[in-house]
Amino acid sequence: MRLFHFIFDAMSCSNELRFFAPDAQAAADVAQAAIAEVRRIERRYSRYRDDSITSMFNRTACAQPLEVDAETAALLDYADHCHRQSEGRFDITSGVLRRAWNFKNGQVPAQTDIDALLPLVGWEKASWARPFLHLPLPGMELDFGGIGKEYAADRAAAICREMGCAHGFANLGGDLCVWGAQPDGAPWLIGIRDPDDGGRMLARLPVYSGGLATSGDYARCLEIDGRRYSHLLDPRSGWPVEGLRCVTVQAPNCMLAGSLSTIAMLMGAQGLHWLRATELPFLAVDSLGKMHSGFE
Repeated sequence: MRLFHFIFDAMSCSNELRFFAPDAQAAADVAQAAIAEVRRIERRYSRYRDDSITSMFNRTACAQPLEVDAETAALLDYADHCHRQSEGRFDITSGVLRRAWNFKNGQVPAQTDIDALLPLVGWEKASWARPFLHLPLPGMELDFGGIGKEYAADRAAAICREMGCAHGFANLGGDLCVWGAQPDGAPWLIGIRDPDDGGRMLARLPVYSGGLATSGDYARCLEIDGRRYSHLLDPRSGWPVEGLRCVTVQAPNCMLAGSLSTIAMLMGAQGLHWLRATELPFLAVDSLGKMHSGFE
């Protein structure tokens, strides 16, 4: 068995597959199938594609209830669960707030601009009775960005396992699904970068299997007059959350790890207490730069 490494672009980020396979042709076949699955999920759920399910929802779901397929229904069920577990903080309708928050122009939006969008935010306003979804207000939108990439990492890993590769991981923009330790039983060592210095690692975490995902305020943010504005927005206020700089969670799969790390960030100062209650391994950096570890 040899270790193979494939790099590819999808979901607006650089991604990689690392796995052991018997030969180059077998590895290429596995990688092609896994990458095709990631890109299929991107085509279905990206809000940036006019032909995606998400865009179709956003154009028409306010007019009448729409029937969804089983895969989409499962994602909506999961988003609904996250919304309830986070007391409304994890909300797949909050993407409309990006109309006010542009993290490229270096400006903080006016409160009036945020206030104009808040009536369009709130998963509790949607009518979801499987398999029918209805968004009641014109202008409401869905955004699967909080779970789509992590779901794709889990699916890529599943494809690799199904095709006979027993050891490897899929890394989609820093969110990973590991489906087996290295052949000698050693873990994969996954680096977690410092939110203040992308060239420095906070830690290297040993992972044998499962998901590892990170949420943080360093990938997209505004810094104005010494204050950092995170791209993670509280759907109740429309303003960036504060309290934690980054959170990494290890869980049985990547989608769970990603949603937990995001919810912890959205919890702000309460995030650490909430993370400890999950009893899952985590690594977090608070707003003062102090590191907190829930890894044994």
